[in-house]
Amino acid sequence: MKKRQSLRAIFAIPLLLALASVAGLVVALTGDGLRDAASWLALGIPVVAVGWAMRTRRT
Repeated sequence: MKKRQSLRAIFAIPLLLALASVAGLVVALTGDGLRDAASWLALGIPVVAVGWAMRTRRT
């Protein structure tokens, strides 16, 4: 029988990905230059997470 996970454990990673996405979008809309790089970094985190999840599910 599997051990039940708490709501915090279940929603922690999706919440962090959502916060990174929102932060990236807000930073992209508020400036240029270094803020563009920061927004690309923040918006790239969910993409990397999806790639990592797909890779680990296949193995």
